Amino acid sequence: MSATTSEASTTQATTTQVYKIYIKASPQRIWDAITQPEWNSRFGYGGHGSFDLRPGGRYEALASEEFKAAAAAAGRPCGDVVVDGEVIEADEPNRLVLSWRMLMDPEIAAEGFTRLTYEIKEWDGFCSLTVTHELENAPKLAMIVGGVFEAEGAGGGHAWILSDLKSLLETGGPLAEPRIS
Repeated sequence: MSATTSEASTTQATTTQVYKIYIKASPQRIWDAITQPEWNSRFGYGGHGSFDLRPGGRYEALASEEFKAAAAAAGRPCGDVVVDGEVIEADEPNRLVLSWRMLMDPEIAAEGFTRLTYEIKEWDGFCSLTVTHELENAPKLAMIVGGVFEAEGAGGGHAWILSDLKSLLETGGPLAEPRIS
């Protein structure tokens, strides 16, 4: 018996997800774009992340008013804090490890905390950015951050966010306007 598309997507999305991109920017500039609200509010889904970069420090991603309005219009209202977690490790500008929990949906929030790691490595005039999201026991979250529901208007997950970050750092502008539908 073969798995349905939904079952196959769930199975594929529940393992650790790794994304690697190359960005023409310095390690510090990439680090700042990830960790500083004046930067991280300019890519992704239109909110901003707040980091206390000490081990045990709090991490929060806050929804913008536009994001909250679009989520409500799509029948998925959300609060101010859409993701929370804790800083596990911060080695500026090379490595950031967080516990990470999405709060936008009660079922996904109940899956608990996952582990998200950013690794920045400098090459010759550019950097690699590797994002590793350990999603064991979080199958619904794995599908969302893996972009499984992109065709349904739920966004493209980590791949979309990283593409937007790359575009911002290399061109000064986002890939597209923030959206949720």
